[in-house]
Amino acid sequence: MTVSTHGLRVHRGPQLLRAAVELLSSMRFAIALLTVICIASIIGTVLKQHEPINNYINQFGPFWAELFRTARLDSVYSAWWFLLILLFLVISTSLCVARNTPRILIDLRTFKEDIRAQSLKAFGQRAENRLAETPDMAANRIGQLLVSGGWKVKLQQRNASADGKASAGWMVAARAGGAHKLGYIAAHSAIVLVCIGGLLDGDLVVRAQTWFNGKSVFTGGGMIADVAPEHRLSTANPTFRGNILVPEGGRGNVAILNQADGVLLQELPFTIELKKFIVDYYSTGMPKLFASEVVLHDRESGEQVPARIEVNHPASYKGVEIYQSSFDDGGSTVKLKAVPMAAAAKPFEVEGIIGGPSTEITNGKDKLTLEYAALRVINVENFADGGAMGSGADVRKVDLRHGIESRLGAANKTNKPKVLRNIGPSIGYKLRDAAGQAREYQNYMVPVDAGDGQPVFLLGMREKPEEPFRYLRVPADEQGSMDGFVRMRTALGDPATRERAIQRYIAKATDPKRPEMAEQLRVSAARALALFSGAERAKADAASQGGWQAIAEFMEVNVPEAERERAGTVLVRILNDVLFEVLNLSREGAGLAALPNDEKSQGYLTQAVLALSDAHFYPAPVAMMMTDFTQVQASVFQVARAPGKNIVYLGCLLLIVGIFAMLYVRERRLWVWLTPGGGASGDNDGRETVATMAFSVNRKTLDSDREFEHLKHRLLALKKEEPASP
Repeated sequence: MTVSTHGLRVHRGPQLLRAAVELLSSMRFAIALLTVICIASIIGTVLKQHEPINNYINQFGPFWAELFRTARLDSVYSAWWFLLILLFLVISTSLCVARNTPRILIDLRTFKEDIRAQSLKAFGQRAENRLAETPDMAANRIGQLLVSGGWKVKLQQRNASADGKASAGWMVAARAGGAHKLGYIAAHSAIVLVCIGGLLDGDLVVRAQTWFNGKSVFTGGGMIADVAPEHRLSTANPTFRGNILVPEGGRGNVAILNQADGVLLQELPFTIELKKFIVDYYSTGMPKLFASEVVLHDRESGEQVPARIEVNHPASYKGVEIYQSSFDDGGSTVKLKAVPMAAAAKPFEVEGIIGGPSTEITNGKDKLTLEYAALRVINVENFADGGAMGSGADVRKVDLRHGIESRLGAANKTNKPKVLRNIGPSIGYKLRDAAGQAREYQNYMVPVDAGDGQPVFLLGMREKPEEPFRYLRVPADEQGSMDGFVRMRTALGDPATRERAIQRYIAKATDPKRPEMAEQLRVSAARALALFSGAERAKADAASQGGWQAIAEFMEVNVPEAERERAGTVLVRILNDVLFEVLNLSREGAGLAALPNDEKSQGYLTQAVLALSDAHFYPAPVAMMMTDFTQVQASVFQVARAPGKNIVYLGCLLLIVGIFAMLYVRERRLWVWLTPGGGASGDNDGRETVATMAFSVNRKTLDSDREFEHLKHRLLALKKEEPASP
């Protein structure tokens, strides 16, 4: 016997289709998709989105950074797999709604009046009574009472069956709370609408243009006007969300749409002209208000529309919403002066534009690229006593290792109450070496009184963007400049000046009655000064450049531990006195009077010595100090055309209504079967009716029990049950 498989092949396709539809429209499939979306949303919240790849490498390492980029976890909400999941969720929920809605609508129109009278006895909530009225009168009375209570009612008159199994009578069928099932439709439809709105306002439409409309992502650099048309989206683009920076007094009509591997340019149907940018600050330095007064120029008609854009108060024109996102520098001009921080460095002056072309500088053997990064006119810092920007330590402290971190420390390292103060403008720049490695610097324009009466210039530096700035504090001289520090550093690096300073110190410190001490002091002073200046490196570590660290390492190697504290105290005192002579020699060389040995001079000397010690760790040959600037501010606007926004709003409204209906609306059904009944004597005079009532509710609660008792009392004249007496 042979069996043909032709019929199997014919029916296999429809079976697979039905199975696929069954899977897609099932609740378990939708819940699985929602679970994946929730997990992806958590990842998108915890992991910073659209960060440069180097930020992920610095924070997580190369392996995880590459994994994030490959799986598009750094741009979850625009990842292809996330959009695909949303699409499947739309299909799944739509099929579920399409499959269940007809049945729900039919059920809403059905009163189930054909239910068998015998079946009413199986209900958990039922009641019986005799009514002193005919069945038709009872049916009409009960129906009117139910209608007045908000029920929908249908009356059915039944005749007795020929076989005698069914008796004649009236069936009253009523239903209420049908909105419960409509809530199911509303809630599921809301999910569909929200997902569709999200797909419309996401990157799907923009990506579709790169897939099917010949557009491509731009990965190069240069001027916006020079970007080719294949990287530009037309003004007819139905949906987009991008950013545009407009400097004060300037105009812009092209928005930047960030993509995972580059950018796309979005042409706007209007030009934004920024007339005035307004910013106000809290006492903490955080912006309290920033707003933009703009004029929108229509590119077709030339119409000019003035508008004011604030945070949470966008402007709208031609279907495009314009939001105040942030603010930035709009190309401020700065003048910088190079302050030598190394022996071979020379001073010079440059002028540049924030965010503009970089400047190649050659100072000694170092060839660096100066990049103008940021200008901040207002800087509010913490000046709590003992904080990172607080007063400096005493140069005579015996703990020679202490202070490297505290003096060249992070700007936010303090556990004490904050003392906030605006310390004026600062310049941010980067120095990039020949290998392409860059360090970031932030130097303040004016000296700051850190709380000890000695003004200092704050020179900040950090190796990586995620690190806090560490600050070198350089004392300001009586003229409010760094010239005194630079002169002292130059004098300290000169062997002849160091020798003269030692001779002056010995002449002042030697007791005429003990001339034999002069040679010992000279040797100690010469060794300490050579170590501190870096002229003689500590033998314990050839990499030590100088400062207190070089002296501390020298003492660890050459002085027994038991004598180290006493020797350190003596050495610090000697070095302090010799450095005071170096300071005065540097002033005399500049034609200035020597400083008196008073408290004010010692305060300046203390901070100068600390700065000289920490300057050995300063990683640049020069510090760029700002001497003048012309600020130009810019507004960063987010421009968006979001046709899915209204769809999402509608979906949210339906979701609220649907959830409320499903949670708080109870679907109830009621049946009352009325048949003629006999009197007290057993005679059926037609004036008495036997009533059987059954009550059904989709969710049984205390309220439903009370409602059933109320219906029994009102419809069947049954008294409410009273609790039994003890």
